[in-house]
Amino acid sequence: MSGHTGLQDTTDGIDPDGGDDEADAAGGAGPDDAAGAADAIGGDPDGGGGYAAARLRLLRGDDGTAAGAPRRAELARLTDRWLAGLLGDAGPGVALVAVGGYGRGELSPRSDLDLLLLHDGKAGTGGISRIADRVWYPVWDLGIALDHSVRTAAEARATAKEDLKVQLGLLDARHIAGDETLTDGLRTGLLAQWRAEAPRRLPELRELAEERARTHGELRFLLEPDLKEARGGLRDATALRAVAASWLADAPRDGLARARESLLDVRDVLHLSTGRATDRLALQDQDQIAAAAGLADADALLRHVYESARTIAYAADVTWREVGRVLKARGGRTSRLRGLLGGGASGARRTRLTAANQAVDGERTPLAEGVVEHEGEAALARTARPERDPVLPLRAAAAAAQAQLPLALPAVRRLTAAAELPVPWPAEAREEFVTLLGAGEATVPVWEALDAEGLIGRLLPDWERVRCRPQRNPVHRFTVDRHLVETAVRASALTRRVQRPDLLLVAALLHDIGKGWPGDHSVVGETIAYDMARRMGFDAADADVLATLVRHHLLLVETATRRDLDDPATIRSVADVVRGVGTLELLHALTEADALATGPAAWSAWRGTLVADLVKRVGGVLAGEAVEEHTEPFVPSAEAERLAVEAWRALGGRRSRSARRARRVRRGSTRRASTAAVATAIRAAAADATAADTRVTWSRPSPRSVPSCWSPSRHVPRPGTPKTPQAPGS
Repeated sequence: MSGHTGLQDTTDGIDPDGGDDEADAAGGAGPDDAAGAADAIGGDPDGGGGYAAARLRLLRGDDGTAAGAPRRAELARLTDRWLAGLLGDAGPGVALVAVGGYGRGELSPRSDLDLLLLHDGKAGTGGISRIADRVWYPVWDLGIALDHSVRTAAEARATAKEDLKVQLGLLDARHIAGDETLTDGLRTGLLAQWRAEAPRRLPELRELAEERARTHGELRFLLEPDLKEARGGLRDATALRAVAASWLADAPRDGLARARESLLDVRDVLHLSTGRATDRLALQDQDQIAAAAGLADADALLRHVYESARTIAYAADVTWREVGRVLKARGGRTSRLRGLLGGGASGARRTRLTAANQAVDGERTPLAEGVVEHEGEAALARTARPERDPVLPLRAAAAAAQAQLPLALPAVRRLTAAAELPVPWPAEAREEFVTLLGAGEATVPVWEALDAEGLIGRLLPDWERVRCRPQRNPVHRFTVDRHLVETAVRASALTRRVQRPDLLLVAALLHDIGKGWPGDHSVVGETIAYDMARRMGFDAADADVLATLVRHHLLLVETATRRDLDDPATIRSVADVVRGVGTLELLHALTEADALATGPAAWSAWRGTLVADLVKRVGGVLAGEAVEEHTEPFVPSAEAERLAVEAWRALGGRRSRSARRARRVRRGSTRRASTAAVATAIRAAAADATAADTRVTWSRPSPRSVPSCWSPSRHVPRPGTPKTPQAPGS
């Protein structure tokens, strides 16, 4: 059966999230569209004029309905009543069913309508075609995008069995009008089918989520995030609902519903502000959307979105880990049962096997005091008492990271009850903290788990200012907080190059901590880093070194790529800042770790060579050697010029002043340029192009955005340092 009635699907499957894809040519009806449709129809209730006018009043806020979830629910109810009127008295054996986002009652202003016309097959082709026509055509006449299908219950179950996306959409099936017993039977059968097939379908669902993440990236790290498709977006939240419906596992519920509602609220504003059925927050729209959403600016908007995405992504990680554990346990029990019942073992042997299997299932391997490995996760020992052991959170995190294990969710939640660490921290706490930072890639998921439950904010109050903070520099791959953790991960591979690995790892974590405040983040961060180091229990000398590293973490790369290294004054100026070989080697390693964590455009063999050359010369000065003034003519090789040109083109051939100068020098227009100037011009052109500088432009936040943990007395500049800018609003 086919034709204009839509007796076959118009799409490959029902969109489980409401289908506001940018590819929808018609989109959904926004306020202007609704007004036009109402005028064209002339207010005919049967044709949709009454619905269009009521929809317009709702979306404009004229009816008093609050924006957000109340407006989405009211729009769904309004649409239900209209569609029920269109269906009319279709007789027994016919039902109109909402599925996907519409089934959940989550209609955004330009969401399309996911509808299923369900029938028992008794009306015949002609009868069901006439019913479909009187429902579908008025929807199209209003310009509302429609994903529709006409099926019997058996056909719906068969299609769901073959197409996972259809199955997900039908899990949210909701009756609109017609024979309600038909809808109830469909829902009951689909849920039973989903639960029976969950061990087979959930791995497929997880693969879909991973493929989406590879294609669309991680929402909380994107400057133009896709609210639906990116990892941590609305599709992931829908997948978690499907997992919960399977009864195999459930997602952490703390904050999950609120995060989903936040993304839906932003999507509502996006639809109304742009007039498009889109889920992507384009850069040019962000200021407008932020203003409409009542947020300070585009950065505040992105941070709001990132925080919601972080909650959903963490919930997804925990949930899929639990699904894997449950499926593995089920598989193991099945294999053991087959061995016991089908292997012909004696009764005594079966008893021994059962005891051995129970021992394996309950095995708990010690990792540290109060911490054990259990079923592939780091958990708390039964004897652990977090309320009496303030170091336990750091000890558990360090043990988990060193063992390359995730922290079990129940363990993290128990750790929130731990006693507060004394200030300054005891030596054991500082050592465990450094051990956590030095664990490499395994540090990231453990840190994320602690941060999700608020433990990082308790340990480091200043962390609140950088959490989920966007970076507008396109060279950066991550938000400020994740960049700091990634820098520590990179630094962990360089610890053998320095005499004080602990200072390197802590400096890596704190080097951009000043980005949480207005002003030059290096200057502001110097004082904050000193305060935090003292809080961690470092003595004054070590805290001074850490503050110096944070203040000058851009010194080496900027000097090596923008200054003349053959000029003795350049070398002496760097030596005067670092003041010691130990600080120099720490700064060298920090520079490399910072660049590697920033992104592929921030570090190269050429830049590494320049920085190493500068470090070698400065090291000689610190060792008492005289600075050699190189007078030999510098002739850039073809390879050096090629590298400079490639770096200049890295970000689309942006022409800075230094790039233009380098070009003139290469062409010979600067006839009296020294050979050193030639080298400096080429270096500067490449440095400008790769944009390794991590500075960002700050807007002054409102006073209400200042955290309660801010205290001017906590950030008194250390002796001999510039005064830190005051808190906003002070």
